[in-house]
Amino acid sequence: MPDIDLMIFDCDGVLVDSEVLASRIDAELITKAGYPISAEDLSERYAGLTFKQILLEIERIADVPMSAAMIDKADALIDKALARVKMLDGARDAALAFGDRKCICSNSTSARLKISLGATGLDSVFGANVFSALEVGSKMGKPAPDVFLHAAKAFDADPARCFVIEDSTHGVHGARAAGMRVIGYTGASHSTPGHAERLTDAGAETVINRLKDLPATVQALSLWSENA
Repeated sequence: MPDIDLMIFDCDGVLVDSEVLASRIDAELITKAGYPISAEDLSERYAGLTFKQILLEIERIADVPMSAAMIDKADALIDKALARVKMLDGARDAALAFGDRKCICSNSTSARLKISLGATGLDSVFGANVFSALEVGSKMGKPAPDVFLHAAKAFDADPARCFVIEDSTHGVHGARAAGMRVIGYTGASHSTPGHAERLTDAGAETVINRLKDLPATVQALSLWSENA
């Protein structure tokens, strides 16, 4: 196991291939509400944000009213789809490589995380070390750093010795704001051309597209830091 204080995993789009499912459902609802957008565009622009955050941003930039009732409808449709979600290749082994110094920090609710992790068997890998940004601390979602700092405190970890793997620029910004080191991930179905560059521009030190490379990448980066 790499000599770090804590390895933090995002869930959607890193451990489970759920971003593409949510993007399709969210895009269809938003388009019907009067703001045409494809699942690909939605994922590229808003991946990592909650549906409420997405609706508020669309209202701000387009002056198109979005009903709060859409949130409940999207939640029900996505929860149903997540019951069949697939684990991303290498996720289980990558998580196990960090022993008991690992956790999940996600913008999803704990109820939704329970569905995803249960469907893939990852619930037994992480146990209780699963934190929803909407339910801890200030209850502010990423890109706020709060959930990452909450996790570090729970593990008595130095943020500077924590690594985070994220698939979204919003997640990268949040982890960097928490003073943590970030690895970008582009191996999920929603990744599009330019994804790696966007993660790097947001502050990821490097980007991988295979989770089996995560332990070695963390080890190399931690050694590089010590010898820099």
